[in-house]
Amino acid sequence: MSRPLYRGISGGGKSSSTAGHDPFDMSFQGKDLGENGFNHETLSTSGANRSRQSLIFTFLKLSLFFLVVLSLSGSFYWAISISTTPRSNIYHHYRRLQEQVVADLTQIGELSLGIARLKELEFCPAEYESYVPCYNNVSENLDSVDPVIPIEYERKCLHDTMLGCLVLSPRNYRIPLRWPSGRDLIWKDNVRITGQEFSSGSLTKRMMVEEEQISFRSGSIMVDGVEDYTHQIAEMIGLQESNFIEAGIRTVLDIGCGFGSFGAHLFSKQLLTMCIANYETSGSQVQLTLERGIPALIGSFSTQQLPFPYLSFDMLHCARCDVEWDKNDGLFLVEVDRLLRPGGYFVWTSQMNTHRSLRDKENQKKWSIIRDFAENLCWDMLSQQDETIVWKKTSRKKCYSSRKAGPAVCGRSHDVESPYYQPLNPCIAGMRSQRWIPIEYRTPWPSRARLNSTELDLYGLHPEDLTEDAANWNSVIHNYWSLLSPLIFSDHPKRPGDEEPSPPFNMLRNVLDMSAHFGGFNAALLDAGKSVWVMNVVPTNGPNYLPLIFDRGFIGVQHDWCEAFPTYPRTYDMVHAEGLLSLEARQMHRCSTFDILLEIDRILRPEGWVIIRDTTLLVETARSLTTQLRWDARLMELDGSSDEKLLVCQKPFFRKQQ
Repeated sequence: MSRPLYRGISGGGKSSSTAGHDPFDMSFQGKDLGENGFNHETLSTSGANRSRQSLIFTFLKLSLFFLVVLSLSGSFYWAISISTTPRSNIYHHYRRLQEQVVADLTQIGELSLGIARLKELEFCPAEYESYVPCYNNVSENLDSVDPVIPIEYERKCLHDTMLGCLVLSPRNYRIPLRWPSGRDLIWKDNVRITGQEFSSGSLTKRMMVEEEQISFRSGSIMVDGVEDYTHQIAEMIGLQESNFIEAGIRTVLDIGCGFGSFGAHLFSKQLLTMCIANYETSGSQVQLTLERGIPALIGSFSTQQLPFPYLSFDMLHCARCDVEWDKNDGLFLVEVDRLLRPGGYFVWTSQMNTHRSLRDKENQKKWSIIRDFAENLCWDMLSQQDETIVWKKTSRKKCYSSRKAGPAVCGRSHDVESPYYQPLNPCIAGMRSQRWIPIEYRTPWPSRARLNSTELDLYGLHPEDLTEDAANWNSVIHNYWSLLSPLIFSDHPKRPGDEEPSPPFNMLRNVLDMSAHFGGFNAALLDAGKSVWVMNVVPTNGPNYLPLIFDRGFIGVQHDWCEAFPTYPRTYDMVHAEGLLSLEARQMHRCSTFDILLEIDRILRPEGWVIIRDTTLLVETARSLTTQLRWDARLMELDGSSDEKLLVCQKPFFRKQQ
């Protein structure tokens, strides 16, 4: 278990008994002080004594105040003169004496002026352990929920329903196992599963419970048989082996993914799979998939478009995903078509597709509706084997004008590239887009991450823009890891003469970038060989580069950070934000910085990390708020010419009271 940061001036907590070994120790340690910054004393009842002591008290306050002012003024030029560190080394000297002195003087100033620290938030009641805002999901008695009859929860965000408390982990919560071990074994108490679900057999068919752990190594086609199943799909597409990269496939959307075993297996094929499933009160597909270190997001085909651009995924997969594709006049299939790139594949596995099932007249009717609608979408049915059918979306635009029936092509006013939870659209989207490029003509992975000049032209960018962005982020990632190394290994000090230890490559798995821009943070992590995946988030109130991120072979989502992120608590190991606070500050304070930080705390795992880079004023404001969240925080200076600072925080692991 990693050792938490020492709070000192930055964290607002008490110092550790082993603070001498912590690289972020502070030399100043406050005593038990009264509201004015001095020890309480018993005063004499004599009026003269009270008057004399009052004068002395006032004199000491004034003396200390002027001392602080003179000290700060005298060190101003000196602090600037030693802050001109080159950009490539901006994080390496964070232990320098200047920061120590400034931190000490700041704390003395706070004490002398009687500035009270912000009060720490209380913990939420137990029923909020798996709380997801924007959904009506607080259950007083989880065992009363019937897992056989799923409830359809529709996303509805209200801005006045923010929790004023910290979501606490379950009583027996444990830090997840490191990747790749955590892919196959998770702690049973980390996820919300009822006794009814175990007894009913709905989960035991997919997993095996071994005392305190859940194993995903046995149970069903999506676990034991996933390799054979994947090989079957490859054959149906026309591949000799399961080398999907050769067919232009890189990004996959797995609808109703079970518990992510299909996506977990595809990682070995260099494919990046996003799981999407409805909100569930317990036994959640999204929660369990994220616990395993696989990308997942709460989403539904019921009434709204998913917050992804059109023409983004190379494959959509549905294995018994409970979507009734024949309903709503084929509206759900139109949404699949919107998300698929030209030449992309829709893989549907269902018991209804078997010859035995199709003997039933009702199933025959449903199958006929789906088959005919797929044909009217210009999909070609490549193959059918057992329960599985594979369709290929056309790459020929002329097909749409030659149809006799089917949905119309969207007009310009309805052809929105990145809709944010807009109603489902009954027309075919993306036809007019310059991104209408068949997957077989796109740059194959991993070269796709760099894009060629023709692809960059679509966004008004040049290869030099991406090269400069990559060089900057590669340097930043190196510096971040240099910064985190001594913190993570602070309880394992290096021996004299040894090199500084590096964090293990698998210490982080689930990473969220709150303002992804070009996806450079994601690309740099992969270039550095980090075994992570990144959820690239493009704020709705900033430049929309989400299509570019998907075209680079990454995954992401559009999101309004004044709303709750569609995920369960404790699902990310690291949250990164560069420039997000500035972006939100320009929006007339639709929500506060504290609202955003509180949402970060909800989705961050215990002992998880937060890295925020922004203007000095906004970062210092955020740092002051971390006291309320009980985070261990540290403020870092950047190079002397920058008006930015870096805030590095760690969320402590608070045990639930027994």
